[in-house]
Amino acid sequence: MRRRTEEGIRFMENVYVICAVVGGTLFLCQFLLGLVGIGHHGMDGGHDVAHDAGHGHGGHGHGDPSSVFLHVLSFRAMIAAITFFGLTGIAAQRSTLEPIIVVGMAIGAGLLAMFAVAAIMGFLSRLQSDGTVHIEQALGKTGTVYLTVPQKNAGQGKVTVTVQSRTMEYLAVTFKDALPTGSKIVVVDIVSPDTVAVAAASEEDLKP
Repeated sequence: MRRRTEEGIRFMENVYVICAVVGGTLFLCQFLLGLVGIGHHGMDGGHDVAHDAGHGHGGHGHGDPSSVFLHVLSFRAMIAAITFFGLTGIAAQRSTLEPIIVVGMAIGAGLLAMFAVAAIMGFLSRLQSDGTVHIEQALGKTGTVYLTVPQKNAGQGKVTVTVQSRTMEYLAVTFKDALPTGSKIVVVDIVSPDTVAVAAASEEDLKP
């Protein structure tokens, strides 16, 4: 019985070491790749899915349970769970605690790390979303014609509009006279996700 217990302890020691080494290596690789701008999209498909879901492409907000669930299941959260499971197991194994308690502590630490990383990713995703300029925010804003906008919706031109202190470029149509390059315009409607309807800006529109 004692021999089986010792074999079980050695087996778990090996599991903890493997999890700590593999998880720690992947975690370090993610960090280094993130520094050069590769890891964010290349190694975290879960984050991309959660990010898209959070932006409303599927009708879910950042606070939606499905978005939170996707963050928890992301590659980064899983790697954090494996790493901390291994590290905690190694550290607790050196104490006089019972093996079953050590396993429980390792699992608890892994779950805590997973949810902590998921929470951080969700927070960063919300920050990015808050800084995103949506085309609806251009409605009523004034701007300048970049490429001539043909008259009476006969074609598309381009305009630049300042939204949230950013200069945004949109495709544009007008239902009135043509608007040559350099003309001052005001956005009067949103036609599509990348196209606005514009009209010549009046002096009243151009007042700060």
